[in-house]
Amino acid sequence: MKAFTASLAGLVLAVATAAVPPDAFGAPREERWSDAEKGVLASMLIERLPPAPADESNAFAARADAAALGKRLFADVRLSRDGRVACASCHAADKQFQDDRPLGQGQGTGRRRTMPVAAATHSTWLFWDGRKDSLWSQALGPLEDSLEHGANRVQLVRVLAAHYRRDYEAVFGPLPGLQGLPEQAGPLGDEAQRRAWQAMSGTQRDGVNRAFANLGKSIAAYERTLRHGESRFDRYVRAVLAGTHDAAPALSREEIAGLRLFLGKGQCATCHNGPLLSDQHFHNTGVPARDPARPDRGRAPAIAAVQADEFNCSGRYSDAPPQGCQELRFMALDTAAAEGAFKTPALRNVALRAPYMHAGQIATLEEVVEHYARSPAAPVGHSELAQRGAGHAERPPIRLSAQEQLELVAFLRALSGPIEELPAP
Repeated sequence: MKAFTASLAGLVLAVATAAVPPDAFGAPREERWSDAEKGVLASMLIERLPPAPADESNAFAARADAAALGKRLFADVRLSRDGRVACASCHAADKQFQDDRPLGQGQGTGRRRTMPVAAATHSTWLFWDGRKDSLWSQALGPLEDSLEHGANRVQLVRVLAAHYRRDYEAVFGPLPGLQGLPEQAGPLGDEAQRRAWQAMSGTQRDGVNRAFANLGKSIAAYERTLRHGESRFDRYVRAVLAGTHDAAPALSREEIAGLRLFLGKGQCATCHNGPLLSDQHFHNTGVPARDPARPDRGRAPAIAAVQADEFNCSGRYSDAPPQGCQELRFMALDTAAAEGAFKTPALRNVALRAPYMHAGQIATLEEVVEHYARSPAAPVGHSELAQRGAGHAERPPIRLSAQEQLELVAFLRALSGPIEELPAP
């Protein structure tokens, strides 16, 4: 998918300046699309999204029994320090599997926005900064985070043993023995928990780590079943490609005008492309810092974090073969280019997921579009957006009138559709 979205950027820029040929007897002008434009539109259809890819680091990702277990774990508040927080607390099914808050809220308040998990299995890098390289490893992070679930590894394995032993062992085999283990222990817990963790033998720690990793793998198997259904945009594109000229009921003239801006002078599709409307890469677009005194560096520090993660694709608890993990082995290491860069969010259902940006800094879609039209300087690093009056090697400045901004927002509202839970294979 990465290769596809990278190659699409040049085509999108070409489409931005392509003339629409006259058509005296065909569709109305707003319905006419060039062959190049139709190619880009076709690439964005939700049915062009391939099946959930295999995860070489998770041998259980496609198992129905693992997904069934993961679904129960996803909703279990016992996987938290005080029995109040589940994965579903922030990734709520009735809120697009996110939480409508500017910042995540668990045991405390986080520093970034909760990302939705539908179709996240198509991402190589997880979280806004990409500090995790698999869906199962991503699932582990919040469980130990003091501001999210606030649990510790031994506590979590005890929950598995007490409430999920039969189902867990049917998927993963025997749980580690708990006799002689402390009640609470983990390498990221409080001081007493860290001391207790260090006092455990290497064999004990390894057994707990493996069960902990398997917990994440089962949650990932469930999340792998979540995907986007069709939107009005998809219905419109199908009609355009079929040449039936009956697409107007799917999108209004204002929304079609916004779609043209999305592909063209708005430059949105240079990053928001493919079936999920995301290139899955990291970009600095000058988003204002939530705390100007401490701007978020985004991807830059996450490069070292994912390399050092004991639960990454190359780690002891991964199921990947020795020659695997190509994305991790050959990921870009240029931290200067990654300063202030954040992952391109998928735009499907974007109108249902306010507020916006990595820390909820922008309240409405109208303000988001205005931000890109204004193209401010970045609080840290270098914005990829060309500023007015300044030269830029990558792209021209984004110039949108007030009316064009409203049209673009109208199109973004046409990207909403259901979240579907597919049956596990």
